[in-house]
Amino acid sequence: MPTAIYPGTFDPVHNGHIDIATRAAGIFEHLTMAIYARPMKSLLFSVEERKAMIEEAMAGVPNISVATYNQLTVDFARQLGAQVIVRGLRVISDFELEFQMALTNKKLDPGIEVVCLMTSQEYAFISASTVKEIVMLGGCVDGMVPPQVAEAMEAKFRGLDSEGQSSVRLVSLRD
Repeated sequence: MPTAIYPGTFDPVHNGHIDIATRAAGIFEHLTMAIYARPMKSLLFSVEERKAMIEEAMAGVPNISVATYNQLTVDFARQLGAQVIVRGLRVISDFELEFQMALTNKKLDPGIEVVCLMTSQEYAFISASTVKEIVMLGGCVDGMVPPQVAEAMEAKFRGLDSEGQSSVRLVSLRD
């Protein structure tokens, strides 16, 4: 039975991610949730914080591990001995990007397959940017993220002033 990686930024991990990971763990012998440490976007949480949140959220699934990486995804998959990259699809607009990434990864390593799982209907509207904005504006994200993730986001956003300026450190490679 093949092993797989589920790469992503996971900033933060939400119930849509957990849904995909749990379902993928039922298909593959082992799944590594691979946290990309250096995305070209602003981040709320450090890679260490993201890893800790995922480890806590996935603690009940014995064949899931969590790792961080800062190289090409196919190189990391090869390093782990994974034959499959798992991706989640929420909406039609996700397909175009995922299709492009799958073709790129196939060009980089023809031996690694990409499998896309459709997000369960109850999570199709959830994205990391959406849950961050909801929390930043004082809204409730119950049912969208694990409780410890909601608490971590609330703690991060407590430092914001009324203009949205803050002591919250957003990390970006573009800056």
